[in-house]
Amino acid sequence: MANHKSAMKRNRQSLERRVRNRAIRTRLKTAIKAVDAAMTEGQGADKVQAALVAAVPIIQRATVKGTLHKKNAARKVSRLTKRVNKYSKQVESAA
Repeated sequence: MANHKSAMKRNRQSLERRVRNRAIRTRLKTAIKAVDAAMTEGQGADKVQAALVAAVPIIQRATVKGTLHKKNAARKVSRLTKRVNKYSKQVESAA
């Protein structure tokens, strides 16, 4: 346990940040899972694309808040977009 005044403040700050980052990460994972769920449920390419459009700002917001590194967020967006594009091509070719 922290004994100095500055150490106690640092502890309080880290706890607040932990809660905030956890909420942001949870929102991020939920958005990504929504895109994956839309693909596995076999929804149309439009619905999957809409889920992606909703997920990208959430990922970017996590970067702005400092929860994710800029390159980590870019990698997540890139990989997610790649999967959605691949899915869209499969749906179009099947139709």
